[in-house]
Parts: sequence; structure tokens; C-alpha cells
Amino acid sequence: MPVTPADLSALLRRAAVDVLNQRGFDASAVPDLVVVERPRNPEHGDYATNVALQVAKRAGTTPRELASWLATAIAEADEIASAEIAGPGFLNIRLAAAAQGQIVQKVLEAGVNYGRGDSLAGVKINLEFVSANPTGPIHLGGTRWAAAGDSLGRAFEAQGAEVTREYYFNDHGAQIDRFARSLEAAAFGQPVPEDGYAGEYINEIAGRIVAETPGIADLPEDERHEAFRAAGVDMMFSHIKRTLHEFGTDFDVYFHENSLFEDGAVDAAVSDLKENGNLYFDDGAWWLRSSDYGDDKDRVVIKSDGNAAYIAGDIAYLRNKHDRGFDLCVYMLGADHHGYIARLKAAAAALGYDPNTVEVLIGQMVSLVRDGKPLRMSKRAGTVITLDDLVDAIGVDAARYALTRSSFDNTLDIDLELWASASNENPVYYVQYAHARLCSIGRNARDLGVTADNPSLELLTHQREGDLIRTLGEFPNVLDAAAKLREPHRIARYLEDLAGVYHRFYDQCRVLPQGDEEPAALHTARLALCDATRQVLSNGLALLGVTAPERM
Repeated sequence: MPVTPADLSALLRRAAVDVLNQRGFDASAVPDLVVVERPRNPEHGDYATNVALQVAKRAGTTPRELASWLATAIAEADEIASAEIAGPGFLNIRLAAAAQGQIVQKVLEAGVNYGRGDSLAGVKINLEFVSANPTGPIHLGGTRWAAAGDSLGRAFEAQGAEVTREYYFNDHGAQIDRFARSLEAAAFGQPVPEDGYAGEYINEIAGRIVAETPGIADLPEDERHEAFRAAGVDMMFSHIKRTLHEFGTDFDVYFHENSLFEDGAVDAAVSDLKENGNLYFDDGAWWLRSSDYGDDKDRVVIKSDGNAAYIAGDIAYLRNKHDRGFDLCVYMLGADHHGYIARLKAAAAALGYDPNTVEVLIGQMVSLVRDGKPLRMSKRAGTVITLDDLVDAIGVDAARYALTRSSFDNTLDIDLELWASASNENPVYYVQYAHARLCSIGRNARDLGVTADNPSLELLTHQREGDLIRTLGEFPNVLDAAAKLREPHRIARYLEDLAGVYHRFYDQCRVLPQGDEEPAALHTARLALCDATRQVLSNGLALLGVTAPERM
């Protein structure tokens, strides 16, 4: 049986329940998940757990006594070489070489599926991210969500969830009107309107509209404005979709905000809230009783002038998602949207849904740095740095990796010189180089006639081999945590750790025979270990939407 950390956790839990029940103690104190960690000092063992310290008092015994019972119980398992008590009740565990070798076999057998689990099996998730207004190119904040959001969707799917990636197309409201007026002004050589949009892209789109719509200048004002609005939004959104596709981020659904108003969904949602008493009339406006459901104040839904406030569309959109059968609606929003957390949960509760079916993730700001100085302007957008600017500077792989490897709770500075460099200081280069080196070993092995068929994996007893095997064994837990905690950066950090462990293994453990040396069983076993490592690096990079090059 392979002994990954998850396997060992399950073994320890079963043993803890058994030894407590056998002695008449309270086995209900044993947690569902027993934490297993790699000790900082490898001399202490392969893995360690403090479960005895956690459980003993509640179970009615002492930590060292419980640890001794556990040590005796798990030592009987073939996959455990030894289990020793340390300090007040820690348990240090060493794995049998054959059991460790089975981790390699498990990776090779599972292939592209290694690491995947079922913790979210059957859960339908609507993942809404980017959703930038179609009034300009995607800025860095939206670019961060394009990378991290897509990776989070892949992590959800790796745990069995059914994920719908959705882009909420904001084609209703004042910002669209300002965009249209900006295009008109650019088309006819007029100054940028107050609160309007500027930049090369405005001039480009305005020029295209005039060229493709003969006589547009002679239309009545309302018709001319509508022509610029419709054509401009369509052209801008086509650019956004094309840019995202080239960035490796595609969506299953592009949902138009305006459709909620055109098909009566907003009116229907407002009517239902009036009927259930969660919408009340005051001072000429209709208010949502959002403070009754955890929001800091009530929110205007229908303004005193009769027009819908922005939240009206949010409410109708949320109901639409539930009507489509989603178990969880995840919104990935920008740093200035903290208020939406309580607001959307309150809207869900007011509609009669469980507010826990709504989850809002907030991403912090991103800045680009070159020569130690922040970049503030984009030639194309005129005011902000865009996705296109970042890709032009460092490429898609480096951009996606850089934007995903840090928690989106934190602000992020991207050093363009670092991320464009072919050096080990560049994290994506470091990981991709490890993959390319492993592919090179595979090619050399084929030239020498060495294969990884029927490897004697119990021969992998070197410390560096053990380090590498145990790191491979951690991959399923990393993916599970990335999905459960909404932290895809865990995958990137794991890959960097794996690459480092592999490079240290490569420096001390020769994989292929040299000179006239005949291939031996150890060569075959190490080649299998290399194949498994290459597979895990490839699987992890795929979850980040980053390529795994075979040559560099």
C-alpha cells in the first residue's frame, strides 16, 4: 500500500480509534483528519504527528500513553518501519522503503490523474471572475483574477466539482454611456467627455466604427449614440475575449447584465422581495432589509427616480444562478468590493437561499516594477497597465505563474526583469527547467536502452530519494488544500519545493549508467522516480495553466 500523507493520516486515525475503544476510552475525541507533517529535522523521521497531544485529555488518558499505544499499533503495518515517541507525546514515523517506493508506482499508474481527489464530487460551482467592464482592456487586477481564478477552477475540478466559469458582462449602466460618448468624441475630434475614457484603444475603436458604418455622422443624436454604444461594446468585448483566450483563460458562460432587465428578471426579483416582506418603501425608494441578514445597513434597490440601483441586477443575477442549480456561487472581486461580501450574502438570505451558498473572494492590487521603479502608464490604455502590457513584457507562462503564486489576499509587485530572466531566481523558469531536465533524462535513457519497466523501487533508500518520494506523496494533499482553502498559490509553491528537492536529488544520485557501465536495477528504479517527478511537475503546471516544456 502506498503511504502518502493522506494514507498515513487515515492509518493513524483508524489506529487511534481502535486503541482507545479497546481500552474503554472515548474514541469520539479523535478528529476526522489527523494532521501528519514532515519534521524539520529529517533525522527525526519521515513524518510526525501530534495527534496524541490533541486527543489524550479529551479521551481520558495521557499523551505519552496514547502515543505509545499508537506506536505499537502502526508499527505492525508493513508500510511502517518504525514509530518512536518524542517529547511529551509526539510520534515520529519512518516508512518502509518498499512502501515509499509504492508512491512512485502510484504516480506512474495514475499519470495525469495523480493528485486528483473527490472532496468536491457532485458539487456544482458557479465561478465568476474577471468580469471587467467592456469599456477598456483588462487591467492588472482583472489579469490577476484571469490567472488565479482559472487555476482555482482547475483545482475545484481536480477535486471532482462540476465548475462553470462565468464572465458577468456589465453592459448596462452609466459606464457604458460614458464609453459611448467617449467614442463619439474621438470619432469627431472632440475633447474627452468629463469622466470619459481615453487612450489609443478609444481612437482605434472609434475609427473602426466610422469606417464600418457609413453615414453614422448624419444619424440623429440618439441613433448615433446607440450605434456607437452597440458597436463599441461589441468590439471591446471581442478584444477582451480574444485577449483572455490567448492568456489561456476561457469561460463557459458570458452572462449579459442587460438581459436581466430585458427579460424581466429584475422586476420579478423585486416583486418577490416585496411579497416576502424583505423590500420596504421609505423616502420615495424601495429598500432591501439587508441589515436583518448581517449587512451593515439596508440597501436601496429601486431609487426614488424609479430606476434600479446596481444591487437590483446583483439580486436578479444571484437568483438566476440558483435557478440554474448551482450549489455554490463564488464571486472573485477586486480590492474595492469588500462591502459586497455581506451585501450578497444578505441578498441570498432575503431571497430564501442559504447565505453560505454565496462566497466572495477579494483580490488585492498588482503593480509592475522595472529597474526598481513602478510602472504606471500604458500606451494602449492611457491610464492603467493591462493584461496585454504584462504579456508583452514577460510572456503568458511567467505572467500566469507570477499572478498565481502569491495569495490573492496580499498586494503583489511583479519585477519584470526577474520574471523575464532565464535564471533560477525566476520561479517559473526554475520549475519549468526541472521538467525539461527530466525530459532530457528520459531521452538519454531511451538512447541508452534503459527503461523504467518493472522497477525495484525498494532500492530507493538514499536520503535524497526518500526526500523526493515523500514530496511526491504530498501532492494530493496540496491539491485538496488548494481547492478547500481557495488558495491555488499552494500549487505553485509546492512545485517550487518539488523542483528544489529534485535538483538536490539529481546532484547526489546518478540516474543513468556512464561509459561502459551496464544498466543496473538501481538505474531503472531511479529512472522510474524521475518519470514520476516529471509527471507531477507536469500535472501541477497544468493546474496553473502553465506549459511544461520538454526542452529549454
